[in-house]
Amino acid sequence: MGKALIAVDFINDIIHEQGKMAGKGYAAFDQRHHTLDKVSRLLHWARGRSIPVIHIGLAFSQHYLEHPEQSPLFGPAKNNQLAREGDWGSQFHEQVAPQASEKQITKRRVSGFYNTDLAATLSSQGITELLVAGVATDMAVQSLVREAHDRDFVCTVIDDCCAAASDEDHSQTLRMLQNVSAVTTLAALTEDND
Repeated sequence: MGKALIAVDFINDIIHEQGKMAGKGYAAFDQRHHTLDKVSRLLHWARGRSIPVIHIGLAFSQHYLEHPEQSPLFGPAKNNQLAREGDWGSQFHEQVAPQASEKQITKRRVSGFYNTDLAATLSSQGITELLVAGVATDMAVQSLVREAHDRDFVCTVIDDCCAAASDEDHSQTLRMLQNVSAVTTLAALTEDND
């Protein structure tokens, strides 16, 4: 059974303290819980075991042609120039940046599967098990894991390698995801697999 690590939406506009969504609470969550530090250790662990790492990041084209203006979530993105392709905000945070050999996928919606080549990438590599880290726990992580479950992937969410706008959003989502995924911590994952 092939395994891959999926790192979702660790882009500057979402998780960086100077990102355009810093006021939403994601950067503050990281500062409280040291999420990026843990994700960095997770990436190092996976790379050391030759586990493929796939980075998925939200980005809209320069003119926001595919931007859903009616969306309560993405509606303000165009006016705020949020996550625009090529800008600093859509780049992955330097602490958890992809290596040159690692797959990078751009998504235009919440789910990492929607209109991307994620499913084809996983299939071509014989991947059946996903380790998932990301931000936000209650949005992109939850969406990806639920769809992965319905596509018959075995999923494990790494609790302390995910971030949300609030501790409550994070913990409530992980409780719900236990119906479709295993939930573990970085320490438990790395100890179990050493």
